[in-house]
Amino acid sequence: MNKTRLFAIIKKEIIHIKRDRISLVISFIMPITMLLLFGYAVATEVDHIPMAVFDQSKTYESRSYIEAYKNSLYFNPDFYVSSIEELNRLLDEGKAKAGLIIPPDFSQYKVKMVKPLLKIDGSDPTTARTALSSGIMVSQMFSNNIVQKELKVKGMKMPSIRIDLSTKVEYNPELNTQVFTIPGLLGLIMQNITIILTAFALVREKERGTIEQLIVTPIKSSELMIGKLLPYILIGYTDFLMVLGLSMYWFGVPVRGNIYLLLLLGLDFITCALAIGILISTVAQTQTQAMQGAFFVLLPTIILSGFIFPREQMPTVIRAIGDIFPLTYFLVILRGIIIKGIDASLLVHQIVIITLMSVFLLTVAILRFKKRLD
Repeated sequence: MNKTRLFAIIKKEIIHIKRDRISLVISFIMPITMLLLFGYAVATEVDHIPMAVFDQSKTYESRSYIEAYKNSLYFNPDFYVSSIEELNRLLDEGKAKAGLIIPPDFSQYKVKMVKPLLKIDGSDPTTARTALSSGIMVSQMFSNNIVQKELKVKGMKMPSIRIDLSTKVEYNPELNTQVFTIPGLLGLIMQNITIILTAFALVREKERGTIEQLIVTPIKSSELMIGKLLPYILIGYTDFLMVLGLSMYWFGVPVRGNIYLLLLLGLDFITCALAIGILISTVAQTQTQAMQGAFFVLLPTIILSGFIFPREQMPTVIRAIGDIFPLTYFLVILRGIIIKGIDASLLVHQIVIITLMSVFLLTVAILRFKKRLD
């Protein structure tokens, strides 16, 4: 091996690396960013589950019962409602993952059987299993504590404490994991495919040298961006239909809500994801940079969007970072329509944000693309 030739090649490669500053910066920033994000976001334990409470008793005993759930740290009774309909709506919207319904005669548990009900959002089996087991445990411990206090007062006479907690798992009673993961995979797969499709749209022109031909034409930046976007919308939407059909007929995950609403919102999300790819394409100078940029977006969304881990368990800052990704909102739409069967009135927030993101990202991409070579 000739040392002179070897060092010449090493010097040449270092020069190439220095010239490609974007790739160099990403190679150092990406691992640090990923570790910081995933280190805080990845949490297997589930606690502080948001809970809605419908207390029909409003007595000292019922308040003590609610306090027992709060003190367990498994539940956060954040919502106090005045009707079962309001409680169900919070479960439908996903704001509450559990709902405790206390009957009017709860304070009479020493003389007769009382039956509080714990309703659980089963769309996320991980959270639902924790809520189910923890809810039963808290109710039993509450009863045992009362028994111990009564024994001290009455000596050896066993008091009669009759609290029979009923549980009901909504949306996914069997806690089938596929019912939760398949809609999420549908969104994740569509995001990954569409972003990668358009991330190379302009970069390919630059590397082939055909970008100069586009620059000298009278075509406007907006026409170029939209013209490149529309064919990929057709491809992406065809992929969406195929994956949705496979989810329904191969994996047996039915769409409980309005399928036409799902198809319409799927088009909205695909447009937004393609706009992300187009924006990456206007920034990147090479296909390597485009791939790095795409993965810089794709990897965090797997963790921060709620695809795997419940977002409620993430720190506020990490949850806020997850809010910038359209997949975070589309997963709520997918699981809401497919699993819960909810209508558009409960998804207005998500629909508006995805639509605004699409317009914003496409506008930025158009403004970034200048008809010059520098």
